[in-house]
Amino acid sequence: MSVETLVSTLSEKNPYKEGIAGVCLFPPKEVEYGTLDHPLPAAICTCLEERGISLYSHQTSAINAFRTGQNFILTSSTASGKTLAFLLPLIERLASDPQATALLIYPTKALAYDQLKAVEELSTAIGIKVRAAVYDGDTPRDKRPEIRRSSRIVLTNPHELHYVLPWHHQWSRFLSGLCCVVIDEGHRYRGVFGSQVALLIRRLRRICRSYRSDPRFIISSATLANPEDFAEKLCGVNFVSVSEDGAPHGKRSFVLYNPYVNGQAGRSFHRESAGLMLECLRHRVPTLAFTGSRKMAELVGLWAREGMARDRLGSPEEIASYRAGYLPEDRRAIENRLKTGALKGVISTNALELGIDIGSLDAVILAGYPGTMMATWQQVGRAGRNCTDSAAILIASGNPLDQYFMRHPDLFFGRPNEWAIIDLANPYILSGHILCASAELPLQGSDTSYFGPEMEAAVAALRDQKLLSDTKAGVVYSGSRRPHELVSLGSSAADSFRVVVAGKTLETMDRGQAFREAHPGAVLLHQGEQYLVEDVDLLQGIIRVKETDVDYYTRPLKSVEIKITETKESRQTGDTALSYGSVEVTERYYAYKIIRNESILGIEPLDLPALTFMTRALWFEPPEDLERIVGDGDVDGGLHGVEHGFIAMMPFHVLCDRWDIGGISMPVHPATGGPVIFIYDGHPGGIGLSEKAYYLFEDIMGKTCQLVVECPCESGCPSCIYSPKCGNDNQPLDKAATIRILKALCAGEAGHSEESKSSP
Repeated sequence: MSVETLVSTLSEKNPYKEGIAGVCLFPPKEVEYGTLDHPLPAAICTCLEERGISLYSHQTSAINAFRTGQNFILTSSTASGKTLAFLLPLIERLASDPQATALLIYPTKALAYDQLKAVEELSTAIGIKVRAAVYDGDTPRDKRPEIRRSSRIVLTNPHELHYVLPWHHQWSRFLSGLCCVVIDEGHRYRGVFGSQVALLIRRLRRICRSYRSDPRFIISSATLANPEDFAEKLCGVNFVSVSEDGAPHGKRSFVLYNPYVNGQAGRSFHRESAGLMLECLRHRVPTLAFTGSRKMAELVGLWAREGMARDRLGSPEEIASYRAGYLPEDRRAIENRLKTGALKGVISTNALELGIDIGSLDAVILAGYPGTMMATWQQVGRAGRNCTDSAAILIASGNPLDQYFMRHPDLFFGRPNEWAIIDLANPYILSGHILCASAELPLQGSDTSYFGPEMEAAVAALRDQKLLSDTKAGVVYSGSRRPHELVSLGSSAADSFRVVVAGKTLETMDRGQAFREAHPGAVLLHQGEQYLVEDVDLLQGIIRVKETDVDYYTRPLKSVEIKITETKESRQTGDTALSYGSVEVTERYYAYKIIRNESILGIEPLDLPALTFMTRALWFEPPEDLERIVGDGDVDGGLHGVEHGFIAMMPFHVLCDRWDIGGISMPVHPATGGPVIFIYDGHPGGIGLSEKAYYLFEDIMGKTCQLVVECPCESGCPSCIYSPKCGNDNQPLDKAATIRILKALCAGEAGHSEESKSSP
């Protein structure tokens, strides 16, 4: 059996045959070697020759750029040798300067440990002692002083670096010689996390200046639409882009499979994922499946193991789930079993999207569109890493964007890469990092070169709160708690929760996730096991659970209130008033449903505090004669449908996930006096999503109209206007009214659009 027979089976065998929406064959690509401006040192050349390695064109371009003193971002495909492209010039630099050091930053601990092996093997083969070491939360305390004293290459993650910087005096030797900072998997640093890391990097550069070092920056990333712009925002220095790809790859078959081809699926797309995993294993094709959530990674893994035993395809132990939240030793055990071939199938969240060496896989299943083309190709690239033939299967969910792509496969396969957004002016994020910076070194007026012109206003506000004080040396931190403990890089909120069973920590989650997934009474899944949430200690950040075995699941209900605090821009598009600005959002999780087989067993109240935050939003006021436009339809249901549809299609234009966006539609809002629809960034301070959508409003609205009109359902469904994150449980919704409002909005847009104007 082979990948080719697998794809043939899917195309010819029911029930898959009728669900195939498109198949795209990507031919194999020939290798393209490059030339260095001058040869590498003899020891490195010998090492490469012994390994039979000839450098690809993008690898030589990267080395040439580094040698000429440039910061560069490398955006070649998955498994194209990006690690070698930055390690070779880095080790060459360390070999020429015995005092030089290098910092390698990875988004996860697992990836840092995986890459440590590559660093050690290469440096040993070349014959240079760099004493490479991982320095993170898992590093034993008795080993840390020696790493600070002698390691020339340190691998870490942003979270650990955040806690290292206030102790920079302990790292004086390392920081004084710091010649290079490598940021691997750079595309992960976008949105809130990216904005946090961008300011963290500026804090690092500021400290390096005090030690008279000026490190070069290298970013390794998935393909982006704006690589140079993104890199410069992330690090605050000029970059050049190395974007060619000389690596070869085998033939790839990319299948779009739609279980909702007739409007309804016989079983959920997650059940289809488990079924297709078994089909791949039946063809002896090692497979990795990606799901969109921790819960589904667990469920799909459970179903696949059950099917493995039922169909006698092998041992259920040959299939495992993998996700963030597992203990480090559990994750590494799964990675090693996959690498050695002991595992034939793994179901993962995007935690395995990164470049961890997991050996050779022949197929990748995407359980739903990952949200961006960038993530799609990163995940697909996990198969066929040895130039072998591979298959990728995207199983469409009922999500509107998934269904849109199933109806327009040409648009899917022709999609360009997205722009990555970083917002350096987010006041919540900026204030936290200014507090940290002031505790690391006194702030000076010249530090606006790192933190931007918004620094002065932030310093003034923090001074008024008695958190900053003026001294002869500069502005210093004067709060009572360590600022680095108050600032969390994972989000703009500082608090997190531990899920605990019988005194043992299962996983951690932020407050928003805790309220959604681990509220009192919730059924929580972890490694295939069910847990019932007994108690949520809001003060201590502890969620206590007990093991359970129930035949139902839970879903929370949420209400949203929104208040406009500042209108930054406004314009007229046809008969629609469109605005963008600052808003205050209050979200309340007030109840949860108990559901068995999609039947509601009951609704239980929740008593959780409101989540209130300032963010950015766009809002638009449909034409005044809505009742005439809607006719005998439901105006509220039509507005609600437009809101859901617009949010569903935003990821088509903006690099985001629908879960990053919130929305609310109202027949009357106090600030507008009439009907209005709000679309807001779901993170405090905003992350630029609604702002970008404001400028792309007409394009997004046009795609929204096309989506809803084309959907074959009669009264609305998850493929058009129903939303899985709707706090009102998708009530009310009126598809006919939605279509009429959308057509009126699009017809008005075609008429005219006035120039944007700033509000006074």
